[in-house]
Amino acid sequence: MEVPRRPQPSSFTLPLPKPASSSSLMGAPTMKDGDETFSSEEDANLYVDASTHVRLSSQDSFSEDRKNRTEEEEEEVQKKTQEEEAAAKERAAQRQLLAIEELVQSERNYLRLLQVSTVTIRGNLNKLQPPPANLDSMFLFIEEVIHVSSRLISLMDQKQPGDPLYLQTLCDSFLSLSADIEAAYKEYLSNYSNVTVLENSYKQKEALWDDIVRVIKASAPEVNATSLSFFLVMPVQRIARYPLLLQTIQKHTERNHPAYALLEHTAHTSIALNCRINEYKRFREVADKYKKTETLSMKDKINRLNTHSIAKKTARLSQQIKHETGIKPKLVDEEFDALEGFFYVLEHGILQLLENVETYLHHLQRFLACRTEEFDLDLDGEKALICFKEITTALRQWILPTFEKRMRTLIHKPLCALRDLLLGPRNLIRKRLDKLLDYEVIEAKSTLSYEEQAVANTYRTMNTLLLTELPQFNRVALQMIWSLLGTFSCLHRDLASDVEQLFHSFAQQLPKSSLSPGAFWEWAESAVLDGAQRLETLCQTVEETLNAPSSQLLSPSSQRRLQQLMEKHGSGKIYQVSVTLVGSRDLDLNLNRGELVAVISQADTRGDKRRWLVDAGGRRGYAPSSKLIRYHQPSEDPPPSPHLTLPDGGGVRRHSYTPESRTLTVHSQPCFQVMAVYDFTARGNHEVSIRAGEAVRVLEAKDKRGNPEWSLVEARGGKRGYVPSNYLSIMPIGAGSAGTYPPF
Repeated sequence: MEVPRRPQPSSFTLPLPKPASSSSLMGAPTMKDGDETFSSEEDANLYVDASTHVRLSSQDSFSEDRKNRTEEEEEEVQKKTQEEEAAAKERAAQRQLLAIEELVQSERNYLRLLQVSTVTIRGNLNKLQPPPANLDSMFLFIEEVIHVSSRLISLMDQKQPGDPLYLQTLCDSFLSLSADIEAAYKEYLSNYSNVTVLENSYKQKEALWDDIVRVIKASAPEVNATSLSFFLVMPVQRIARYPLLLQTIQKHTERNHPAYALLEHTAHTSIALNCRINEYKRFREVADKYKKTETLSMKDKINRLNTHSIAKKTARLSQQIKHETGIKPKLVDEEFDALEGFFYVLEHGILQLLENVETYLHHLQRFLACRTEEFDLDLDGEKALICFKEITTALRQWILPTFEKRMRTLIHKPLCALRDLLLGPRNLIRKRLDKLLDYEVIEAKSTLSYEEQAVANTYRTMNTLLLTELPQFNRVALQMIWSLLGTFSCLHRDLASDVEQLFHSFAQQLPKSSLSPGAFWEWAESAVLDGAQRLETLCQTVEETLNAPSSQLLSPSSQRRLQQLMEKHGSGKIYQVSVTLVGSRDLDLNLNRGELVAVISQADTRGDKRRWLVDAGGRRGYAPSSKLIRYHQPSEDPPPSPHLTLPDGGGVRRHSYTPESRTLTVHSQPCFQVMAVYDFTARGNHEVSIRAGEAVRVLEAKDKRGNPEWSLVEARGGKRGYVPSNYLSIMPIGAGSAGTYPPF
């Protein structure tokens, strides 16, 4: 049977009846009275189609309802999600605000405690009697930390934490002070090890430590502190806490926040700042370890020897020999070699400049020690000489002492400090060479042991430290040298100004003062040159006189030594000592001025002709050839020593170095007097010089040991001393020139 087609909606419409029950749909259709029944097949088919359409329409309505319910549920979920996100944002904002407030408030508390420790506790500790030793060194660089922390708080206080732009203000404040924070904290952290060492030294003294704890508790009762390190460790902890606080703020800040990128940059900056501070601290520890110099005795050095140190030094020596012989090339670092060469040039210049300044000050001191105004010179009527004396006095007592003091303060003292600073870099450069030799041994190895890795790290650290710090040291040292040279020039300019002012006050009283400046300086220069030439001539004359061959007659003991030496060596090898000699080397002789020696050899065993082998009358040894002059014997021998006796009462012993204040009483003979028959030149303070024909007074006819070969006499001018007895002779009053003293 053919199934009828479904009519199209456009050509057939049927009003939808109310939905029937399932039983009416499944059973035969029933109609009320008066209704027509479906009799034909076409009508039955139309009824089936209408029922199907009704079911489809019901299904479409159910889908729409379910869709509406789904949309409502989605809207509710989305609304709930938005509410949760808003709550999460609010919580994050609260956490962010709390983190910001924690950073700000902790910074305030940190600064307050530092100020308490620096001002209150430090001041009370200084009031202890006696105050703790080196207390100020514990607070070294803490003032810089306090200053940078107070600046950070003042910048952050420009806005309130609840302000939307406060986060940007906080980041800008930290970034603007990051360089100052690093500079302050890196010095403090590098010095913190000294703080712990000093505090441990305080703990060794129980009474002192009890006083310190008592002062700390009384000064800061609000905190439970029992040591200084409770406060002084805070900067060490604070600098490491900045990254944590900034990262906490970043964690609770949305990525779409306007200041998020700036906050992230600030957090990274704080981390990098801590890394640089730790690296600087490590460099300082290496530098402090290797720049120290130890003064060890040979015994201490031997005690430090062990198998490890011997093996290490042997390896270094072997590596050095390989470099020198060309067996193995040396690891070259051109940048460091240039820095090292410049450092040694600076070191040589500093040491040379310091030596010249010290020599300059030494000559200045010698000039100031010459107090010419203390001598009673007969300058009556010499107006120009009196002016010169006044000028010299003013120079020596006021102008030059002030100049010397300024020289020592502004030139000599900084140069000494700069010289001491050279020690650290010099030791580091030497230690780097040792570590370089160790590093070259292990450089080619693929795998390194723990000790070898430590050696490599030490070399790299020292090399990096020197490449970083040595250029700065060289630059600062060079600037100091130029500054000192400029100060030296300014000091001399001031000295010239003071001398010129002094000269103008005496200008009208000095000769040649009416000349023009050019003519005056020409006269002054010629006068100085002429005076220097005369002084040089005088010095040469005195030197020639002192070094002239001696023709003075000898004492009896020297006569006997001369006789022995001439019999043994001949007269051509007899020399006389020109100055007193004190032996400074092995086999050198100690000889007095005027002693006679015979030259055995005009060179020592090494062929040095500056040292002659001489015979000093039984003693043999070496003497400088420049201090020996040939002895010329006088043509006339002295007469035999007369027997000089004094009458009773004249035997009181007197010495030249203890002059008597009372009048000397000597009984004289009516017809004779004692006279010198030969010239005698004193060779020491206990002798006196006399000239031939001079009358003398014999105080004692023997020396202190009772030797009659020497006599104590009083010569012209009241000078007393010993002379050889054989130089004196008793003569009648009319036999010689008129004497000063009454005759015997």
